[in-house]
Amino acid sequence: MNLYLLHKPYRMLSQFTDRKGPSDERRATLADVIKVPNIYPAGRLDHDSEGLILLSDDGELIHRISHPRHKQPKTYRVQVEGRPDDIALQALRQGIRLKDGMTQPARVRRLSDSELLERDPPLDPKRHPVTTWLELTISEGRNRQVRRMTAHVGHPTLRLVRVAIGSWRLDGLAPGEWRRETLHAPVAAPGRRDHGRTRGGPAGARPTHKRGSRR
Repeated sequence: MNLYLLHKPYRMLSQFTDRKGPSDERRATLADVIKVPNIYPAGRLDHDSEGLILLSDDGELIHRISHPRHKQPKTYRVQVEGRPDDIALQALRQGIRLKDGMTQPARVRRLSDSELLERDPPLDPKRHPVTTWLELTISEGRNRQVRRMTAHVGHPTLRLVRVAIGSWRLDGLAPGEWRRETLHAPVAAPGRRDHGRTRGGPAGARPTHKRGSRR
């Protein structure tokens, strides 16, 4: 079965069509960067978030990746306003009480460098002179959860990039790029897929790696 790893750009919908009316300005969709037929995303990212989306034409695989019961950990690099202190980071680790209940404990660490390309358009340094990059891993999928968590501890999220879902990582993909991985292990155990000597393909084969349009 095939799995497609896509780097969703900023201000792109996590779907293939824009359901707005014909009089509204069209927004960018996944169809602008990946032309593979009959594939669907396993989960989503907000319009103003970036990073890894997994897609497949296999319904069972999509279900196992996206269903909350399977608790695939998701890792984000998050640029926040200000400089969170140790108390704020510990609160994120222990769990935050949001309107829809307590969050599960998260893994959080500060980053000296996000190792990401600059966003297009970039943040305005005059409006946001002091920011901090965090790496945050959660196993839930509530609506805008990471943004609500950082806002709760006093450090609103300015940029959010998902870099991993389970064992699948964004590594090497620029915004709008994607690659294909061929899975040979049971879908219940994505970490046991057969890589061979290259990422995502059978032994000795290269995964498909495409460059989509930039947004």
